[in-house]
Amino acid sequence: MRLTLLGSGDAAQVPVYNCACPACRAAHAEPRRRRGPCSALVECGGQRWLLDSGLPDLCERFAPGSFAGILQTHYHADHAQGLLALRWGVGLRIPVLGPDDPEGLADLYKHPGILDFSEPFAAFEQRPLGTLRVTALPLTHSRPTFGYLLEGGGRRIAYLTDTVGLPDATRDVLRDLALDVLVLDCSTPPRATAPRNHNDLTRALESIEAVQPTRALLTHIGHELDAWFMQEPRELPENVHLAHDGMTL
Repeated sequence: MRLTLLGSGDAAQVPVYNCACPACRAAHAEPRRRRGPCSALVECGGQRWLLDSGLPDLCERFAPGSFAGILQTHYHADHAQGLLALRWGVGLRIPVLGPDDPEGLADLYKHPGILDFSEPFAAFEQRPLGTLRVTALPLTHSRPTFGYLLEGGGRRIAYLTDTVGLPDATRDVLRDLALDVLVLDCSTPPRATAPRNHNDLTRALESIEAVQPTRALLTHIGHELDAWFMQEPRELPENVHLAHDGMTL
């Protein structure tokens, strides 16, 4: 199983429009410091599945038939905007598997085109997708949101973006597994009060400590967190790292 992080940024991405913070200045100067919309690609047994569809250029990045479908965490625009153009393709059927959210995004349900939303996941439902086994894990966010446990090739990866902490039942499932990698939302530096929709570094590290993965990667990163790390030397636990666009596991 291979997981490639296509984007590791939050909704504003990095650099943020018209921002002159250290992280945004660095991202303008060095393309490797840029962060696109949070998304990934999982490959296992000859199949490829997108994790979220927030990249606006999906039609240019992926040739027709080059992926089997999309595992959608939720339908906020920064995670689903790529579907708006993709749906107008022809001659294909692309399954979009995610939470059952009556609102969806814009008019996608009314005019789905080649996208098939007919088989949403239920909480904790497990499905085989070829040789990949996928389990939908509820997260704590402002609309129905799933993370995904990905099992294949003798490896286990949990991809959990857009959450504040972890629901007890999700944490309990992951705690009982030997996770090779946890990819976890961490949008901001430590905050005194709990954020509304996304982990700060404090809450992210608390979840990592509870789950005990072999390795953890922080994603959905905002420019404030990048700037916070740039301003003075700071250390993360040995098994915790900041993700970056293009990283492959």
